[in-house]
Amino acid sequence: MDKFCIITNNDKDKDYKVSNQIKAYLESQNKSCYIAKEASNHVNEYDPYIDADAVDDDTDVALVLGGDGTIIQAANDLVYKNIPLLGINLGTLGFMAEVETGNMVPVFEKLFKDEYTINKRMMLRGDVLHYNTFSNTGYHGHALNDIVISKRGLCRIITVKVYVNDRLVDTYLCDGLVVSTPTGSTGYNLSAGGPIVFPEIEAIMITAICPHTLNNRCIMVSPKDKVVLELGKSKASVDDEANVIFDGRLVRNINSGDCIEICRAEEVTEIVKVTDTSFYEVVREKILKGRCEG
Repeated sequence: MDKFCIITNNDKDKDYKVSNQIKAYLESQNKSCYIAKEASNHVNEYDPYIDADAVDDDTDVALVLGGDGTIIQAANDLVYKNIPLLGINLGTLGFMAEVETGNMVPVFEKLFKDEYTINKRMMLRGDVLHYNTFSNTGYHGHALNDIVISKRGLCRIITVKVYVNDRLVDTYLCDGLVVSTPTGSTGYNLSAGGPIVFPEIEAIMITAICPHTLNNRCIMVSPKDKVVLELGKSKASVDDEANVIFDGRLVRNINSGDCIEICRAEEVTEIVKVTDTSFYEVVREKILKGRCEG
């Protein structure tokens, strides 16, 4: 690898201190390096964080400095670029980050020698359809982790109808639903009671958030399936109200009758792996052990 881009969470890397140190090191090794700046139109949560158009398509790897959220944001911002991502942990858990700041140089040396592998992670595509303008898409986007429908307004439950390939699966009375990729299985899906799924397994998980039932379980479907979440009506006199959240970013407010169509995206996220640490070791050290100690 010879051409690098650095994407930084500047809340965690004040004044790009670590970023500039990495840039200086790479350039001392006769490598090309560009630090992506924050997009000028970054106003709303769902706006791109960086100016992706300024990142060259032939970039060999994007070094993402931050935590898991920064990596997920970078995956969305570069979704059409096909640039592999390598996470450098400046956060707390850093579940997706491959590198800690204390061992960056040995990792870079492996990249220079092309001693790495690339894991392809499936993504979701979601389309928000509003009942009053059902023929038009209110919003469409991608998610590496999950797409969530969550109650808003007064603290009462919402009704969500779940369809798979146009067949009704069930109607949930709950606080919301998480539709997750295997990558996202260790996030909100796990907190909501869903399973941990090996990232390279291709599947879609549907997990209810605080369901009003004693026998609810996560449903796992094929990545070839189309999932539709329809916001129902819990009370005849008033609409249910909910938020639609893609990878932790609020993208739309919806009301009864509105739908979210979810399917596997054509695009994937490529994650660079340079160590021999297994997924199970990461789960044990950063989730299971961490939660027991906490």
